[in-house]
Amino acid sequence: MKLSRKHQATLDAIFATPVRASIVWSDIEALFRACGAEISEGSGSRVRVALNDVRAVFHRPHPRKETDKGAVKSVRRFLTETGIVP
Repeated sequence: MKLSRKHQATLDAIFATPVRASIVWSDIEALFRACGAEISEGSGSRVRVALNDVRAVFHRPHPRKETDKGAVKSVRRFLTETGIVP
């Protein structure tokens, strides 16, 4: 899978140590789409993501657009389960 520089930078930020809390959620969604994920809206701020036979539900951050460390850890775990690592 070939990712753009922007998507690769987002992937690197997700797997950075220590865990970052400043990744913009729309960048994470764009990375999911670039990897071929199916994204559907849930109720409220929920977002369902399906990729490589792995499904997950995330919550869009609000009122801020940046994710917190817990959400980044969840995204990292999801990507690892789907076989996507930097």
